[in-house]
This record gives sequence, structure tokens and C-alpha cells, in this order.
Amino acid sequence: MNTLTSGPEAPSFQPKKDYFEPMHTAEHILNQTMVRMFGCPRSRNAHIEKTKSKCDYELNASPSQDQIAEIEQKVNQIISQNLPVTCRMMTREEAAKISDTSKLPPDTGDMLRVVFVGEYDACPCIGKHVENTSQIGRFKITTWDWQPGRLRLRFKLEQGVAS
Repeated sequence: MNTLTSGPEAPSFQPKKDYFEPMHTAEHILNQTMVRMFGCPRSRNAHIEKTKSKCDYELNASPSQDQIAEIEQKVNQIISQNLPVTCRMMTREEAAKISDTSKLPPDTGDMLRVVFVGEYDACPCIGKHVENTSQIGRFKITTWDWQPGRLRLRFKLEQGVAS
């Protein structure tokens, strides 16, 4: 792996997407939670905003209400671990060994900025993030719906400590 993109010796990099950092970092954690729980790809369609967000996942069957509650619980469990959020510049080949790079456009280039949420998640990303998951707050799924092949989760962040 190459050097961190933060710190005094890091190359200069300005994120290209101006997402609300806590919500965007929570999306990374949600994506990895969905991959681990359901074996599905990361969200293929996301709308990330400060007050509310939504992500769509490719699922063959509707999750149960208990599974939806478990998603929320697992995301909050990761947030509560106060994990560092760091970035590293990596070659596309290196990034493909640790994350799904299939969503990247072919003309992205060979060097990618990969965001790490502790050891829980690694994903190429050009957006802004918090420095530590303790800055996120509590993750709350507000509503969800399932249509054949697609689960949509709508969520927000609440002040306070994730539990």
C-alpha cells in the first residue's frame, strides 16, 4: 500500500464530492454491513444528504423486520468502536484486491484514493469523511421498502452515541 493521504508528508488531495461527512461515512459502514450480512454488492444507487439519505441494494428476497433491525444495530456497533477513518492512494490493481472497483468508470485512472473505516471497510472514494467514527452519531433506519430485486433503505443520523 502507498502512503496515507493525511498527515504532514501526504500528497495534497481535495475531495471532489461535498457530502456531509458524518452521513457519507455512515454510508460506507452501511454498505460494508450489507455486503457482510447479505453478500450483495455495495449500493448501486445512493442519495446522501445532511438530514436524510437513501441507498438501494440488489437483493433477491425481502429482508425481515428483524434483519432490518440487525442492520441498524450492526452499523451502530461499528460506529461505537470509534474507528479511525483514513485514506490511502493505491493503484487500481491494489484497490481491486481489497474492495469492489466495478463501479469505477474505465477512465478513472490508475491511482485511486481508498477510504478505510478502521479495518471494517475499504472503498475507493472521492468524497469527504469524518476522521473517526465517534463523529458520526447514531444511525437510524427511518423507512425501507423492497421491490423484486431491490431493497431501498432510508436513514438519518441522530445526535448522541451509537449503541
